[in-house]
Amino acid sequence: MSQEAVVNKQIQVTGNRSKLRTMVQIAMLSAVSAVLMMFEFPIPFLAPPFIKMDFSEIPVLVGTFAMGPLAGVVIELLKNILHFVTYGTTTGGIGELSNFFIGCAFAVPAGIFYRKRKTRKSAVLGMAAGTLLMVIMGCLSNAFVMFPLYSVVMGIPMDSFIAMGTAIHPAIDNMVTFVVLCMVPFNLVKGIIISMITLLLYKRLKVVLKGE
Repeated sequence: MSQEAVVNKQIQVTGNRSKLRTMVQIAMLSAVSAVLMMFEFPIPFLAPPFIKMDFSEIPVLVGTFAMGPLAGVVIELLKNILHFVTYGTTTGGIGELSNFFIGCAFAVPAGIFYRKRKTRKSAVLGMAAGTLLMVIMGCLSNAFVMFPLYSVVMGIPMDSFIAMGTAIHPAIDNMVTFVVLCMVPFNLVKGIIISMITLLLYKRLKVVLKGE
């Protein structure tokens, strides 16, 4: 075998190992994320109790920073599928669908910023952009798609959602004021908390993920 053939073979083997490593990491982070999704809790002073926060976006962000935005989308998708199949759903799958789209809105901008320049500043700017997009996506998707769909599937009148919001913020009298006064602060607080924890963890975890 010629020297060139040996080199090509080594490159191929290295590439295959890299792909396998990436797939294993995606599977691992998806599983951890699906488990974290179980431990959800409401933030009573911000939104009605059926709107709950969890920390499942942390492994998604870690994977996005380590392997890129596409990997983040895959982890987000697998997380919700695993959660739906393994633990079931109380929302007819609508909650998982919403979680996927809003999670992608958060992770993808963060990954794009960080991929261009892998610095702490880029990570912070990326997560800030992701938080902003998550807030916007949360407003639009919940007002025009998720809540109406949930109302039809679960047989709950839209007025019931608005009434739960009014119990927290008396100014809420329709779906627009609901998403502005409940969903905006909720997703903003969620984005900030997830971003801070991810910043603290990623520096330690990237040693394992990158093999450094």
